[in-house]
Amino acid sequence: MIDSYRVAMMDRRNFLSRAGSGLSGIALSQLLSSQGLLANALVDPLQPNARREPEFDPPAKRIIMVFCSGALSQLETFDYKPELVKRSGQPLPTMAEGFKSFQGENGNLAAPQFEFRPRGDCGKMTSDLLPEIGNLVDEFCFIHSLTSKTNTHGPGENFMSTGFTLDGFPSMGAWATYALGSESENLPGFVALPDPRGVPQSSVNNWGPGFLPAVFQGTPFNMQKQIGNLQSPKGVGKETDEAARRYLKFLNQRHQEEFPGDTELAARIASYELAARMQLSVPEVTDLSKEPASLKKLYGADSRDPVKAGFAKNCMLARKLVEDGVRFVQVFNGAYAMGEGVGNWDGHRTLKKQYGIHGAILDQPVAALIRDLKSRGLFDDTLFAFVTEFGRMPTFQKGASGRDHNPDGFTVFLAGAGVKAPMSYGATDEFGHRAVDKVVTMHDFHATLLHLLGLNHENLTFYHNGIERRLTDVHGHVLSDLLI
Repeated sequence: MIDSYRVAMMDRRNFLSRAGSGLSGIALSQLLSSQGLLANALVDPLQPNARREPEFDPPAKRIIMVFCSGALSQLETFDYKPELVKRSGQPLPTMAEGFKSFQGENGNLAAPQFEFRPRGDCGKMTSDLLPEIGNLVDEFCFIHSLTSKTNTHGPGENFMSTGFTLDGFPSMGAWATYALGSESENLPGFVALPDPRGVPQSSVNNWGPGFLPAVFQGTPFNMQKQIGNLQSPKGVGKETDEAARRYLKFLNQRHQEEFPGDTELAARIASYELAARMQLSVPEVTDLSKEPASLKKLYGADSRDPVKAGFAKNCMLARKLVEDGVRFVQVFNGAYAMGEGVGNWDGHRTLKKQYGIHGAILDQPVAALIRDLKSRGLFDDTLFAFVTEFGRMPTFQKGASGRDHNPDGFTVFLAGAGVKAPMSYGATDEFGHRAVDKVVTMHDFHATLLHLLGLNHENLTFYHNGIERRLTDVHGHVLSDLLI
């Protein structure tokens, strides 16, 4: 039986009208394209989540990024400075009299608050704050000379996640899924897992789409709070729900045939269809009941500390997500709402006490995640990134037992697909204050991560407000010395 819509299409007047509209649409598209006003052709608006090929064969198919919110001190973790220990209690020689950092005047040099010792076959010095992570140093490529443009947390988180200090720019995960699409039909390509204690200071900017189509934003959820509005309303049965979806799909198809250039509707339809599939896939991927007790113990998911147990479950979920095809997973450790240093790494006043709490939450789950990825063969094509927004001063703040913000030199590390290990790249000065050897900008860091995904950071652009925007702005060089 032929429906009335198709009968109408056979009418001569409708046929000529639609044919004329089609020809004029082609002409308009060519005109917009010639003036650079047409949306980027990288993405099929009818299938925005479809898998897309990288520019070249990449070592990494996916990224897990652990983000320590609050500015984790490089001097209490991975940047060992014997001279800082030796001259603790003395003034910083390179600091001008009356120098003020973010929160004001600084006191004297302060030795690391946790003991350092050699670890792994390579003998890398790391601290007792994170011993389990430290025991895996043979797998890591440390960057000790990363720098930031800001010493303020919100802009600093923005800079790490988006390449810009201001709000409104696409996150790296959004850029990755915009370029490569999703490996999974039933899960989003980009997932953010906020800390059980809350969100980081810059909140959704860390996983937002900016000016990219909204379909590429990160989907935030964790083991404590599942995705909102995913379940069907109460009283709506399965048959009714499926019938409504079929009818809505019919209406959407008609609209797309009549208005083929309406990419916003196409993207929204794709999002809703993905959400429908997620109603089945998310409960399954977040179900840890089938995980063996030994694995839960390895991660610390059986901890009596609900925060540690929650963070451990987030790390387990990160592994399950990449195993099921999610391309980019951000795992946050630290939350802003609890106050300065209480729920994150912002150790201004009582650093040792606060870090002792946070280290116990972070260490075991992250080390277990790395070991779990390795045991499952996922480490070979998964890039693991451990980051924070900036570092901390080698001095204590005046009248306090903590360190102020320091964007001039801090440590992150990479592991897994495509990077050399064990390796230590770049260096800060003898006190850990400023990067002095092989200085790395955030744009260099981002260019390198994109390269490991098979993307040229200079070619990955999106036309917005008269500018071809990119994650690395107009800067950045791939750190080829780090690559296998």
